[in-house]
Amino acid sequence: MASELISVRDLRVSFGSDAGIAKVLDGVELSIRRGEICGLVGESGCGKTTLARAILGILPRNSARIESGEIRFDGRDLLGVPEETLAREVRGREIAYIPQDPSTAFNPVFTIGTQIDDLMRFKSPLLRGGTSDRQGFFNSYPRERRAADRARVLELLRLVQLPNPEAVLRKYPHEVSGGQRQRLMIAMALLPEPKLVIADEPTTSLDVTVQAQILKLLKQLARERGVAVLFTTHDLGAAYEICDRITVMYAGQEVEEAPVDGFFERPSHPYTRKLLDSLPSSEAGIHGIAGEIPRLIDPPSGCRFHPRCERASAICRAERPAPEAIDAVHSVRCHHKLAAPEAVS
Repeated sequence: MASELISVRDLRVSFGSDAGIAKVLDGVELSIRRGEICGLVGESGCGKTTLARAILGILPRNSARIESGEIRFDGRDLLGVPEETLAREVRGREIAYIPQDPSTAFNPVFTIGTQIDDLMRFKSPLLRGGTSDRQGFFNSYPRERRAADRARVLELLRLVQLPNPEAVLRKYPHEVSGGQRQRLMIAMALLPEPKLVIADEPTTSLDVTVQAQILKLLKQLARERGVAVLFTTHDLGAAYEICDRITVMYAGQEVEEAPVDGFFERPSHPYTRKLLDSLPSSEAGIHGIAGEIPRLIDPPSGCRFHPRCERASAICRAERPAPEAIDAVHSVRCHHKLAAPEAVS
């Protein structure tokens, strides 16, 4: 089994607002092994993007506050790393990011090649152990390193199946399709040779045929290069196609963690079961989850799902359950977990 690359423990994040303090993450636990694709799923507003931003260290300074916890990446706690070191050595280099909407990730007034050149000037793997990125930006871009970087860029653009990459580099972002822009974002994330890629719902804005191509490509590249991927999504079908393991979140709490097969075949938390039951089918039709997502300014005590759970009891309201092992690779936080006969077949 591959060693653990990143481990999030007891992470609590709050946001200040005029209405009060929103407790957005409540003691979240997550781990990803090297070369593993881990899915982070749940309804909109459950904290997926906040967790991704906390790992990257890009939470808004004027409103977000990390109350407790640790984010241990490759042996060091990122929460204790100075911002300058984080920006120079980790963010965009050891940990890369693929955004949800590629159309907003590019500057429309510069060519794609110019923007990739700036990325490589800052984050080229050839810079590791050398001059700081900030100094390198203002100094000249050495011809020899620039040629090596350009060769690597063209190689990776071919790898993500972009036809005629030399011509693509001369184009402006609006001159390529949405699928091509997302392929460019995947290539740019992989160019610095990261250990972890955070893909924040990267296929949401794409049509289903292009989505399938992007998922297949991302999975292939992760396997070939041994890169760990945190894949945040609300699309359970996409999670099934790409992920090795899935963590389920609800209202800022993680409730279940399982290999992808165990997640779909034996959901053990009532929320996981209802989430799967809400998938449309020709036989069952469309089913929602009764009740409303709680306000995080005044969240429910204990297990935050208890106001919508048919199995809830006094202990669910009083305390959040500790993780309980279903087997060696499957755990759940529930005082009244589903028994095997009720699991999805």
